[in-house]
Amino acid sequence: MLSIVDGTPRLCDRLPRREILRAGSLSALGLPLLGSSLLKAGTDRPKRAKACIVLFLMGGPPQHSTWDPKPQAPAEVRGEFGPIATRTPGLQISELLPRTAQMSDRVAILRAVATDDNAHSSSGYAMLTGHSHIPRNRENANPGAPNNWPTLGAVVQTLHQGTALLPTAVRLPSHIFNTDQSVWPGQDSGWLGAAADPWLFNCRPASPDFDVPEFRLQADVTLGRLRNRKSLLKQLESQLRVSEQTGIVDAYRSRQRQAFDLLGSSTARAACDLTRESEQTRNRYGRGQFGQSVLLARRLVESGVSFVQVNWFRGPDEPSANPCWDSHRDEPNRLKKVLMPPFDQSFSALLTDLETRGRLEETLVVVMAEFGRTPKLNSVAGRGHWGYVFSIAMAGGGIRGGTVHGASDKKGGHPREGRVEPPDVAATIFHCLGYPPETEIHDPLGRALPISRGRVIRQIV
Repeated sequence: MLSIVDGTPRLCDRLPRREILRAGSLSALGLPLLGSSLLKAGTDRPKRAKACIVLFLMGGPPQHSTWDPKPQAPAEVRGEFGPIATRTPGLQISELLPRTAQMSDRVAILRAVATDDNAHSSSGYAMLTGHSHIPRNRENANPGAPNNWPTLGAVVQTLHQGTALLPTAVRLPSHIFNTDQSVWPGQDSGWLGAAADPWLFNCRPASPDFDVPEFRLQADVTLGRLRNRKSLLKQLESQLRVSEQTGIVDAYRSRQRQAFDLLGSSTARAACDLTRESEQTRNRYGRGQFGQSVLLARRLVESGVSFVQVNWFRGPDEPSANPCWDSHRDEPNRLKKVLMPPFDQSFSALLTDLETRGRLEETLVVVMAEFGRTPKLNSVAGRGHWGYVFSIAMAGGGIRGGTVHGASDKKGGHPREGRVEPPDVAATIFHCLGYPPETEIHDPLGRALPISRGRVIRQIV
């Protein structure tokens, strides 16, 4: 199918501004054809890290049973699980992270992160973009102005120099959605335009028949038909060029060429082919959807992808009262049986593999979520939403391992010292990738805006 899409805002020459053409499987690729952003580079300094992997534990892990145990607090605060020693002298984390504890010298922990927002989607927007949602505490929020700051991966995709076969930024194995099934804000390119949108790979990498349709032709599309479509697009493109002098066709051509290259590329398909990994390696990551998604992320960055966000997998069998890490009830059993083991296994396997392959120092790994949990367990052994203090972790990519920055109070309810906010987290991620926070991008009105108004957390870099 070849389609010409109209009905969008038009340029002065009356040509559609976006999605001029798409052919066959190109729409499945999610290829953003056009964009309107410009970049002003803030530095020529070489990048510290070549890639970033974000493990987003949507739902909000409890800080008390992960990175910030409170063994001296009352039972209703500390919960069922105590701390264990790590490889870093004096540093303790939850006993539910035994494998990670043995790798603490590679990890930096931030124990005083705060959004002051207790709603999943609006606090999530802040963590995914580095900008607070307007207003805060808005549950089931959706994308759109004024909350359309581009997600972190979109900024990286805009700043990235050079061309590559694979996309610069990727999200997998699915997008994050609200309880009403609508999409969280902060996951797309916002006002940067479609060209900066991170690619969304909807996939189930733990499934026996796992396949990524973005990198293969449909069954009825032969290579010959693909070449015919490419020829037809070139003819249409030449006609458009007669009246189009704004450079938009050039941007379209680049993405069209990337799409055709992907569809015919064995390299792209190999990047997502988990069968090329040994059974031992796949088992080390864990055979669940999250573990195999983390393994897929490692393969993607090794193949040249600069930014991969792995969202915690929300399957159809998740309990409606406390899906994913949203532990409103029965938190001890959820943590012990469902949540912590696969995370501990996949995170430690990722760090081990990156280090063994000599890639840890050039790959930033970030473990974060939208917020944490309330200091006190409720009557059904659960915890509520809590954006006033929580913990995240970073490793590799210029991060000083074996460090802790910030501290929460005795109950893990508020920052005691070293408070950091989403803009600071974003600034630190960009810094590790070689982009100073003052690096500028331009909005649709041409205004120059810094990629982050936060400060780099110097204590951990």
